[in-house]
Amino acid sequence: METELIKGARFNLSKEAPNLKKVTIGLGWQVSQNGQPYDIDASVFMLGLDSKVLNEKYFVFYNNLQSPDTSIKHSGDNRTGGGNGDDETIYVDLSKVNPAIQEIVFVVTIHEGQEKNQSFSQIKNAFIKIYNQETGNSLVRYNLRENFSQETALEFGRLYKKDGEWRFRAVGEGYKSGLQSFVDKYIVETKQEEKKEAPKVQASEIPVRTSAKDTKPQNIDITKKADIGLLKRKVDIVLTKKGIANVVARVALVLDISGSMTNQYTSGAVQAFLERIVPVASRLDDDGKLDVWFFGSTFKRTRIVTESNVDGYIQKECGETKRALLVFKMPSLMLELGSGNNESLVIRDVIKKYTQEEASKLPTLIVFLSDGGVTDEQGIKRAIVDAAKYPIFWQFVGLAGSNYGILEKLDNMNGRIIDNANFFHVDDLIKITDEQLYERLLNEFPTWIREARAKSILSAL
Repeated sequence: METELIKGARFNLSKEAPNLKKVTIGLGWQVSQNGQPYDIDASVFMLGLDSKVLNEKYFVFYNNLQSPDTSIKHSGDNRTGGGNGDDETIYVDLSKVNPAIQEIVFVVTIHEGQEKNQSFSQIKNAFIKIYNQETGNSLVRYNLRENFSQETALEFGRLYKKDGEWRFRAVGEGYKSGLQSFVDKYIVETKQEEKKEAPKVQASEIPVRTSAKDTKPQNIDITKKADIGLLKRKVDIVLTKKGIANVVARVALVLDISGSMTNQYTSGAVQAFLERIVPVASRLDDDGKLDVWFFGSTFKRTRIVTESNVDGYIQKECGETKRALLVFKMPSLMLELGSGNNESLVIRDVIKKYTQEEASKLPTLIVFLSDGGVTDEQGIKRAIVDAAKYPIFWQFVGLAGSNYGILEKLDNMNGRIIDNANFFHVDDLIKITDEQLYERLLNEFPTWIREARAKSILSAL
């Protein structure tokens, strides 16, 4: 017999259905017929005692369809919301849930709801219900009866453990910031490290919690090969937070190989940086390809990078180190291209490739790595100003250098139809986390996309 709940009501699954192991969470809705397509997504946040996800892999959504403990499986994204049945389905095996998980939160969000002026005011007959997965019988149902106006995100309900029993609570709370509301609440840990005096939980209270590494992001280790699959999930989270998870864009990487970069190449820092840009291309580019340039006094286009050939790419392309000036050892490519800095020359070649050789209305993200020593400021300025009318965004990254000159003044550069460039500086790659790198790397790109669409530099959706 199905039990129907009202907002705030609770249901004890363990008591009402003893020995229940597998349940199916069905979520459904209907969109008012106003002629506008809606993309509505269901997501799951698996929380520990601190009401945060253990790590980003316990955020299950359309780009991460299974939790690492295999207890949660997502049916995938339903982009229409049509029909009268379940629009999206979450399969839960309660026997496999990581013992550190205390709550499982089920949310529904309207993708780009704010940008499209869409909200839950146009959604009707929304519901969440829980089935016995083995028998197909519906155990409990919550029909959303609350009236919403500007909300674009909704926490439908949550499974939670109490006294060793699994229970369900009908929540029905709306939020106005889409999926961002929940990412900020359950994943983003801004200021978390500042809360030094937060109450400590005794280790004995946390079942099978292996170490602090489960929750705290680790700094980049340039000596180890990156886990591309894990990095793609981290990229997914940032793209989703910033509302561009469905954007298709070309991605390119420009690498400074001037003499002052020698240590960054020999230490493995440049290879580690490349390994972190490949997942960005995998997620944004429809064929997962990353175009690459090296530059010194002159420049060179090298092989396209994909997930399949990223291992050892820098050493293969740059060649063996050779002695220069009788003392210093430098990669062969560094000697070939010269030890100077000629940013404007390679910038012009990048523009040529994407506006003449391979012209497209797709957005193009250029990640430009340099350690400074900028000399031709006027040449760089003219090139970036000229490029403003094209669908190209320039993300300059300073690595362990100085004298970035005009690159640090991009926000105040006059004469452009649109702000098409950004800069940030990293003292040392090993002093930041992947999460911090992706937050900064993709910080202004979404804003540029919106402004470029408004000015018809990019095609409107």
